[in-house]
Amino acid sequence: MTARGRFITLEGGEGAGKSTLLAGLCAHLESRGVDLLLTREPGGTALGEAVRAIVLDPARQEICAESELLLMFASRAQLVRETVAPALAAGRWVLCDRYVDASYAYQGGGRGQPLSRIAALEEWACAGVAADLTLLLDLPVADGRARAAGRGAADRIEVEADGFFERVRAAYRARAAAEPRRFRVIDAGQPVEAVLRDAVAATAHLFEERA
Repeated sequence: MTARGRFITLEGGEGAGKSTLLAGLCAHLESRGVDLLLTREPGGTALGEAVRAIVLDPARQEICAESELLLMFASRAQLVRETVAPALAAGRWVLCDRYVDASYAYQGGGRGQPLSRIAALEEWACAGVAADLTLLLDLPVADGRARAAGRGAADRIEVEADGFFERVRAAYRARAAAEPRRFRVIDAGQPVEAVLRDAVAATAHLFEERA
């Protein structure tokens, strides 16, 4: 019987450096012989990428908070069933750029959607597929927004005011404090090499459990 793979999720606010860390962490895991699948949210499937295009389109300011939440979970439900669950069952490791914690942070903290509503959607849409490890890149909002400003045109989420992102950050930190065994909070203000070093160290116990 094939042992279940490991599921690692990467979270953080705008400009926290997730893309840079993903590249370095992928290289590290593959160097350790891991059969790795890299995916993202929203997205990761044909349906999910279509949802992503809608949710992030700055021209779609009419999307209400409730619709945004449901769209995120529609993408997530498809990703779990089409991609993540089959990969884990086959013994592959999955590294996902955002997962369910992003909804608690952005749609919960940022948009004010009730956490009980998000939890009910999680139970239904995620079908019990939970991360083994979540790396949270933590950075002051002003620093993250300054970094993100150089990346080109802002998407529908990125145009929000600082107060929105302060609530997002607070929600992420609260999630991490509530689940210290799953989360590893990484200071994203460090040099890139230090951030990667901390992330690599955080994955060590997953290899020990596999052995």
